[in-house]
Amino acid sequence: MASSGTSKLLRGSFLIMIGNLLFRVGGYIYRVLMTRLLGPEGYGLLGLTLPFQGIFQILSAGGLPPAIAKYVAQHRALNEDEMARQVLITSLKVMIFLGITFSFVMFFTAPWLANDVFHKPLAQYPLQAVALITPFSVIVGAFRGAFQGIYHMEYVVLTRAVEQVFMITLAVVFVMLGFYAAGAVMGTAMGFLASAISAILIFRRLTSNYFPPIPPEKRLSFTQELGLVRTLLAFSIPVIITALSEMAIYDISVFVIGVFMATTSVGYYTAADPVARLPLVISLSVATAVLPAASEAFALNDHRLLETYMVQSYRIVTLLVLPMCVGIAVFSGPLLELLFGDQFVHGAGALSILVVGMSFYTLFMISSSIAQGIGYPRLPMYVLVGGTIINLALNLLLVPLLGIEGGALATTMAAFIIMLVILWETFRITDVKPPAAAFMRITLASAVMGLSMLLLPQNITGLLLAVLISPPVYTTALILIGGVEKRDLRLLRRFGSKTGPLEKPISRMADMMERWAK
Repeated sequence: MASSGTSKLLRGSFLIMIGNLLFRVGGYIYRVLMTRLLGPEGYGLLGLTLPFQGIFQILSAGGLPPAIAKYVAQHRALNEDEMARQVLITSLKVMIFLGITFSFVMFFTAPWLANDVFHKPLAQYPLQAVALITPFSVIVGAFRGAFQGIYHMEYVVLTRAVEQVFMITLAVVFVMLGFYAAGAVMGTAMGFLASAISAILIFRRLTSNYFPPIPPEKRLSFTQELGLVRTLLAFSIPVIITALSEMAIYDISVFVIGVFMATTSVGYYTAADPVARLPLVISLSVATAVLPAASEAFALNDHRLLETYMVQSYRIVTLLVLPMCVGIAVFSGPLLELLFGDQFVHGAGALSILVVGMSFYTLFMISSSIAQGIGYPRLPMYVLVGGTIINLALNLLLVPLLGIEGGALATTMAAFIIMLVILWETFRITDVKPPAAAFMRITLASAVMGLSMLLLPQNITGLLLAVLISPPVYTTALILIGGVEKRDLRLLRRFGSKTGPLEKPISRMADMMERWAK
């Protein structure tokens, strides 16, 4: 039975990872195509809508998809399949109401936002097009929560694939037909519409097995259904606050730049932002894995095991993320040129600063997952809310003085502050000693790698050379300063065993490094 549960968990985690990867790759393809088709000004208009898309999707969903997943799984475990269906139906009612309400709010406030807040009349139609997204996105969110609750993650991945394919294809078509930035948003809306249709069709197939019809005698009264709504919202409200605060850490700069600067500046910053977030893909994977591991060790009251999980999580993330951030910071200009074209190299300074902030944020993500795993789920929420306020204040101060670099600096400073706070609290609560020496060695090796990269030409050719040269330079520096540990080599060999033909070379490399490992 335990083996079956573990298998289910591993399979679900793998499929969710595939879904997240699909979402990330699709998002980058979408952004690359839109920058090429719209140019800095048009992409700047689109960039102003992207935060609103996220905000209104979160508000419209009411934080309910995770609640649906939790309570569907809970009721099915108790053989209460009719209640599992009731959770989905009640949640859908709430979410559709919120989706339509916020759709109208977005549509009718768009002229005010475009003309009076951002002073950019051309932003009105793209902002109004956001209103098309929320009614469809909430349907998709509800059904994805249900699929997660019955452990059919493949349906989550399938609906995401449908969303990405239709979004990218139709955004390109609408832009090329002359709808400009509004066409890109319309493509996103059509992607969610297609995904919603696919989710409904999948659900109809599952209805008889997992969500049987509710017999009349088991249907909830209006008062009982209101009680269910209160239960769902009690779970979901912290989810909303955390999600909005996390989004604000990323996107406050876009709003402030939109108020104080030209549309092209928003385009430059919006191009730099997703590149700066690349390292977060690694930290998200580690954070997902460390949450249940920390929870297990804490439940067993095994302090040594908890310390091992924590230290290794921080070390793995720092080992992988820090050199990546250094590389992006050094070659920010060539990276933007390669991905988006030479028009967007004006965002290079902002990217070099912002990626430093994302390196801080990766450590925040790890600490956040550990805090949740050991029973302190509200700690990350409080820290994020405080960080949002700090980020807004710093942006209002620095953007008028330094432009988009000021926005990047404000976000980086806010990320550094929230990282320090949550690291301090996490280590205090767990009584685990932070791996300060390991951090210093990894930082020094990354600095050596960064200095070697500065000797290369700052163009696309130099970037390609850096991709080839920097890994051996970083690894050698790490070995010489004692930054490699035997447990790192065990992980390397374990990774190598899953790479097929690369297993022998990776194993030989681990053997060579072992003589210097601590």
